[in-house]
Amino acid sequence: MPQPLPPEPLDFGSAEFQSAQAELFDFIRIPSVSADSKYAADVAHAAEFLKSKLESLGFETRVDPTGGHPVVFAQKIVSADKPTVLIYGHYDVQPPDPLELWTSPAFEPTVRGGRIYARGATDDKGQVYAHVRGVEHLLAQGELPVNVKFLIEGEEEMGSPNLEGYIYAHTADLACDIIAISDGSRFAKDIPSITYGVRGLSYIEVEVTGADRDLHSGVYGGSAPNPINALCQMIAQLHDAEGRITVPGFYDGVLELTSEERAAWASLPFSEREFADSIGATELIGETGYTALEHTWGRPTLDCNGIWGGYQGEGSKTVIPSKASAKISCRLVPGQDPRHITRLLLEYIPTLAPKGVKVHAFEHHGGMPMVMDTSSPYFAAAARAVQRAFGRPPVFIRTGGSIPIALALKTALSSEIIFLDLGLNEDNLHSPNESFALEDYQRGILVSSYLLEEIGSRV
Repeated sequence: MPQPLPPEPLDFGSAEFQSAQAELFDFIRIPSVSADSKYAADVAHAAEFLKSKLESLGFETRVDPTGGHPVVFAQKIVSADKPTVLIYGHYDVQPPDPLELWTSPAFEPTVRGGRIYARGATDDKGQVYAHVRGVEHLLAQGELPVNVKFLIEGEEEMGSPNLEGYIYAHTADLACDIIAISDGSRFAKDIPSITYGVRGLSYIEVEVTGADRDLHSGVYGGSAPNPINALCQMIAQLHDAEGRITVPGFYDGVLELTSEERAAWASLPFSEREFADSIGATELIGETGYTALEHTWGRPTLDCNGIWGGYQGEGSKTVIPSKASAKISCRLVPGQDPRHITRLLLEYIPTLAPKGVKVHAFEHHGGMPMVMDTSSPYFAAAARAVQRAFGRPPVFIRTGGSIPIALALKTALSSEIIFLDLGLNEDNLHSPNESFALEDYQRGILVSSYLLEEIGSRV
């Protein structure tokens, strides 16, 4: 086992980091919200921002149109004899709402307590720009040690609806030996990690209809079907008393955790009590027989992500609503196919409806789960890079999140993926007051540059 070394010293006052911070702030100020059409011009602006930057570093760069928001592709080929690293990321961000919960404006990056607060700070502008500046860090010292390509999309936060087609149409351009992705959270502040598995996703919406109009709850209450009541009853039946999902066939084919994985995860310094406290919960829940880490990294889930219906304004309005709806997502593990799981959900959930209501269930988007081979020399190179930057070797973990396009990249390009997550769960990705530590940004620049050096010198 390599002995821990002092972490790489960081100089926040250096001209290089001041420049890297200023550029990231300019990037973040562009409100590139992909899901809202009123931001379409801003999304296009963010793509052009990246194109201009990468061209200034000597990359052959273009902004390619898709059926939605554009893709930024860039490459710098130094030698046919060198390995090629493809860096994937996204420049679009989540909507900033609810705006009133932000301490400072969502698109005006503000530093407080050593952290950058802004939408996109960690997901994914800060992390993807760390790779851009990692390349620049190496170029300041000479030529790149490997060939580098960037694939940076503008639709990740809406499920990457057009990227898979783009990937398969541009496999020659994207050809590489290894793919690096930084779009998530490492294990802990003082414990760097490399992620070797992500969960998949199945996402649906359910609409329940009762009467053909809203009804007076006094005149019709007790006789007219209530879609909100019905929907709540249906959702409540999707888990049993042991925390298992009741959808028939849901667990068929699930790849069970190995004893080695369970032992490795159990050895990590993780407190379920502290985890509950960190999110303000009185206690954790989950499937009987599994730990919290096993629940989030290696077991499938089903959650209601939104539910609405009836009157929600100020004061009271005594109505039985005509409709109620819910959004439901499932995080999936190896052995599960999102298309199959979605079909099971769409078939089963309507059967739970009580009498008097009609149910319409439909699909939104999904993605495949995946697990990587950690024995490859590229994972060894990544581990060396992380150790150089952090002063200690990384732990190997899975993540509960999903990157729907990852399997398409892996399959189309016949390449493994290394998830080098630079952020932390405390960064509040997708939430108000999203942030990214200045230390993590600077160390991310080092991790990226060291990764390219290690691959170039020893793979």
